[in-house]
Amino acid sequence: MKFIILDTETTGTKEEDRIVQLSFLVTDENNEIEEIHDTLCMPEVPISYEAMAVHHITPEKIVGCELLKETKPYKRLIELNIPQNIMVIHNAKFDLEMLFKDDFENSMQIIDTFRVLKHLFPEDRHSLQVNRYSLGLYKKEQELINKHNIEINAHDALGDVVVLKLLLDYLLQENSIEKLIELTKTPILYEKFYNGKYKREKIVDVIQKDPAYIEYLLTQTEYELDFDLRYSLNYYLQEYELEFKFQVGKYKGLTAKEVAQNGDYDYLRWAYHNMRMDKGLRRQIGEIIGIQTEG
Repeated sequence: MKFIILDTETTGTKEEDRIVQLSFLVTDENNEIEEIHDTLCMPEVPISYEAMAVHHITPEKIVGCELLKETKPYKRLIELNIPQNIMVIHNAKFDLEMLFKDDFENSMQIIDTFRVLKHLFPEDRHSLQVNRYSLGLYKKEQELINKHNIEINAHDALGDVVVLKLLLDYLLQENSIEKLIELTKTPILYEKFYNGKYKREKIVDVIQKDPAYIEYLLTQTEYELDFDLRYSLNYYLQEYELEFKFQVGKYKGLTAKEVAQNGDYDYLRWAYHNMRMDKGLRRQIGEIIGIQTEG
């Protein structure tokens, strides 16, 4: 078993973007370095200025570089791509999707340190660079770099791989390899939204006050909606029902069920056919008055 501790730099973060630097360490079962791989490569699309501002890889630096699949590190990665090995990445989804664009289909087990940190320290920040300082990893970098004669530049993939190796050392002090793999696979239950229109608000509160927004989120594809957020929404919806309410009219603030309890089915029929409303409210009215609705 070997660890493949990997990071990439890319031309950007959009669908059309590609890898411009691939770096990884190969370590043994004790996380001791055996191999160091690092290469710039010629992407199929230009490097965006936003990406250059992050990693400082400019078009001039990749003149004459090979395509990614032609590089020695990529070919070595293919050789290492077996189920017995473990790939270690920070935010694996991004890097694996980028590698897939160059025909790399992962067969290794995965430790995603981003997900692991979310499980172990849910209230902390989970970026690699923040944890580089908060966990004191930066204090050990120079010794590791000198020992293995590693040449790195600020903000490049190889520099991040060095930090990632040290982060793995830290995590393995208190956790088994098996636990880190399992935490990577385990859904994370969010209590709050961490971005979007309800950032920092409790999911339960939003379910109750804006069911249309929740329903909208759940209609998004797996590429549009965060896996853990979908899991969290469905978890809370086992306890809290989406209750769509009238926003205008004489029954403003009431649900379709409450209007039905008042016996005003004529109003529900009129509202269904004439009033502008959320799809969820229209569907619930339709269920009450016996009309099939879509969505």
